[in-house]
Amino acid sequence: MATKVASTKKTSKKKAPAKKPAGTKAPEAKAAPKRAGTKKNPVKPPPAKWESRAVTRLIEAGSMTECEHCGERVKFRARHRDMQVICNIYTKGVWTRVEHYHEDCYIKADEPFGPAED
Repeated sequence: MATKVASTKKTSKKKAPAKKPAGTKAPEAKAAPKRAGTKKNPVKPPPAKWESRAVTRLIEAGSMTECEHCGERVKFRARHRDMQVICNIYTKGVWTRVEHYHEDCYIKADEPFGPAED
């Protein structure tokens, strides 16, 4: 005759939700996107015309660009922290291209797009 073993299933009790610390707010629901060009939400003009500008950045590994002034490659050297000047060129307020310069070459070229920002 076979004996039955009582099952030892554990029943889980639902835990009460954790209380949030005082001063925290629940995330707000996002509003549905509005249609542009309606009376309530007219189309806004683009920001003022973009102008060409130059910034100074470290030369990163794998750089394959050529200097616009001297024509040599802007190279990454592991033991040197060389800088390059990157220029975003805009024509009539529309972006057209990017130019790269060695930091010294940009100065020799009389800073064609203004002083380079950091």
